[in-house]
Amino acid sequence: MLVLDTPEAIEKHRQRTLLVGLRTEMLTGMKLSRGRTCYSIIKEEFGLRGSKEKVYYAFKKLVNG
Repeated sequence: MLVLDTPEAIEKHRQRTLLVGLRTEMLTGMKLSRGRTCYSIIKEEFGLRGSKEKVYYAFKKLVNG
């Protein structure tokens, strides 16, 4: 069982989930939810620009350090 007990751990997990979601959107065209796409969330919250592929690699670098 995974316990995320700090705000930093919760945010890191959220970022990893967005990264996986964006990869899923790129490969299959499916969205993680019925709301906004991970692509649009990442672009807005992290100020990244470009195609899904460019945003994916830039965000992956940001998440993984």
